[in-house]
Amino acid sequence: MSTAIAITSGKGGTGKTSLTGGVGSCLAALGHRVLCIDMDVGLRNLDLSLGMSDRALMDFTDVLSGRTTLEKAAVAHPVIQGLHLLTAPLTEPRDVISEEGLRAFLADAKSKYDYVLMDAPAGLGLGFRLSVCGADRAIVVSTTDASALRDAQRTVSELSRTVRYLHLVVNRLQPKLLRQLHTTIDDAMDAAGLPLLGVVPEDAQVMLAANRGQPLILMARFGAARAYLNIARRLTGERVPLMPIR
Repeated sequence: MSTAIAITSGKGGTGKTSLTGGVGSCLAALGHRVLCIDMDVGLRNLDLSLGMSDRALMDFTDVLSGRTTLEKAAVAHPVIQGLHLLTAPLTEPRDVISEEGLRAFLADAKSKYDYVLMDAPAGLGLGFRLSVCGADRAIVVSTTDASALRDAQRTVSELSRTVRYLHLVVNRLQPKLLRQLHTTIDDAMDAAGLPLLGVVPEDAQVMLAANRGQPLILMARFGAARAYLNIARRLTGERVPLMPIR
């Protein structure tokens, strides 16, 4: 069964977009048809994480308005088979985007792809509400600092009204910092109030890959790349133990 997954965060800087690109790439590498949609109007960056900068000529509002079809607007990745990108517009669209229209759009997308990953804008504004209105699942991405976890709690409160399955990913984890703060991953789970889907370590390769215009899985096999793969496998139903992070 096809699944639409909103990837969200209460605040910026949690690495949500990198996670979307990394997990989407891994799902495609596992043999699934994947559509990654950048929902962050005016601040799109998902194309950088996927190594597809400047490839997309049309955005999701072109599809919603009927100016083109999803098949024409979604751009195939040049290397990773089965991976497609539908980007966000650079400016606010003139046409009003309705939740009803977005749900119909997602139903069409799910008929063509196994996984539809939506990179939602940070915060709880209109872009967030549109990103989650038709989602089957939602992933809340947070770091372990107190402000990120507080914002994650607020995000969970909003998501629980509309999305049935919610998960937490603790991103950019620094074990040394955790020890200095005298906290644990269990504390982060308790603070967010969600089951844990995965833990991703802080990894300089993530930024290096984005700046080189390559998906991380084409450059690395360990660190964040391995964590993204484990999360992708869990989303497909596999039981995968948490990767030890030292």
